[in-house]
Amino acid sequence: MNLLRALATVSGLTLLSRITGLVRENLTATLFGASALTDAFFIAFRLPNLLRRLFAEGAFSQAFVPMLAQARIEQDEAGFHRFVSRIATVLFWSLILVSLAGVAGAPALVWLTGSGLARDPQAFDAAVVMTRWMFPYILFISMVSLSAGILNSWRKFAIPAFSPVLLNLSFIFSALLLSDWFDPPVYAMAAGVVLGGIAQLAIQLPALARIGMLPRIGLNLRAAYADPATRTLLGRMAPAVLAVSAAQISLMINTHIASRLAAGSVSWINFGDRLMEFPTALLGVALGTVLLPSLSQASGQGDEARYRALLDWGLRLALVLAVPCALGLALMAQPLTTLIFHYGRFRALDVQMTAVVIQAYALGLPGLIAVKVLAPGFFARQNVRTPVRIALAVLVITQLLNLLTVPWFAHAGLALATSLAALLNAALLMSGLIRAGAWGPGPGWWRLGGQVALAGSLMATVLALTVPRVDWIALGAQPVLRAAGVLGLVAAGGLVYAAVLLACGLRPRQFMRREQ
Repeated sequence: MNLLRALATVSGLTLLSRITGLVRENLTATLFGASALTDAFFIAFRLPNLLRRLFAEGAFSQAFVPMLAQARIEQDEAGFHRFVSRIATVLFWSLILVSLAGVAGAPALVWLTGSGLARDPQAFDAAVVMTRWMFPYILFISMVSLSAGILNSWRKFAIPAFSPVLLNLSFIFSALLLSDWFDPPVYAMAAGVVLGGIAQLAIQLPALARIGMLPRIGLNLRAAYADPATRTLLGRMAPAVLAVSAAQISLMINTHIASRLAAGSVSWINFGDRLMEFPTALLGVALGTVLLPSLSQASGQGDEARYRALLDWGLRLALVLAVPCALGLALMAQPLTTLIFHYGRFRALDVQMTAVVIQAYALGLPGLIAVKVLAPGFFARQNVRTPVRIALAVLVITQLLNLLTVPWFAHAGLALATSLAALLNAALLMSGLIRAGAWGPGPGWWRLGGQVALAGSLMATVLALTVPRVDWIALGAQPVLRAAGVLGLVAAGGLVYAAVLLACGLRPRQFMRREQ
């Protein structure tokens, strides 16, 4: 298997997911604007979305995939299938209980997440209703993540990478066709979440059946939990919740703080977060997805040379790709915001408030992407203690930074604190790997750093000289011209960066790597 080709497959499908995600956010901004009711939806969605990150994409997958790789080595086919089915049984029934608890406790959860919303009783009540509708989503999406972990371990990356597209399409369908059926119309978005979760699970099941790994969910939860492998997974999953999802926990706290700022602050942060997540998912999540099975296999086989080479490959590629994305977001925050969101009820003020969030997030983008590569390095070795300690420290530091940044920069201060903490998180994870002897910068790192710095500087110069010359908000009267201008500058910046790297001797073939 060619890792670069696998990465291109995952990134390409992730790109499709992010494009449809931006269409979804564009519709949200256009149809609903940045209002108290829109804030209510984002607060309501934050709760199941956070649990999705904790139970599914974050803690579960990072703990499950290394154990899956080890089980494939140690067990026969029947024993391996029993292991998967027991994990699925425990996960399914546990999440049924969590969903019921979430529905019952929705008012308290909404208050904990966004107490500032209580200033508008209609918005608070709407958030409670939508939370109750959407909480069962974590059941569907967590089973999706179980399926994706199995498929990724079999190097079947395409369907798991494509499935988020279905969630976005469900959002789009609901916003366009169902909003007239609900009062208030924003309830249609909550319906879209549930439909999206069902669709994502439905597309995974045939793929599991084709490789003979469709789990059997039993009724005896006690027997499934009694399995030592199940208890080991749950034991590793608990600390992994903090180790992998520190940024999401901080985001939930930030949502609570933002709800107490000016109306629209939650929405501005959410729209900025969507743009920031575009490169984070395209690069960081894709790299982590492709690397984790191979890292886990190398660690399980005791092949330290292969493990170090894989981690080094991921970090070099992350550096080359993260720097231009961070610079592009920082320097083109306003043009990108106008292109994607400045329609309908999304006003000029909303553009300005969202753009400063994007600029603040851009500072920490290299750290956010690096964490997606570094954290799997620990979990592949089944080491959760070090990431947990780092995650706890970063969570505390993030909130201390909020005390300094929010009074100065309001809602953008929350994004700035998150970015600074992400850089610290990446630095501490890298330091931990180096101290453990799991990784160290090899030959060529200084040269690569110089090449990236030169290319990034020239790219930034081009954008800094051209972007401020255009009134991007006024160009809303000519949307085709504005789109051409924004996309043209994105292409120009990317071409300058790539041309300088090529002139400095960097070649794509240097990142080719084959895996068994």
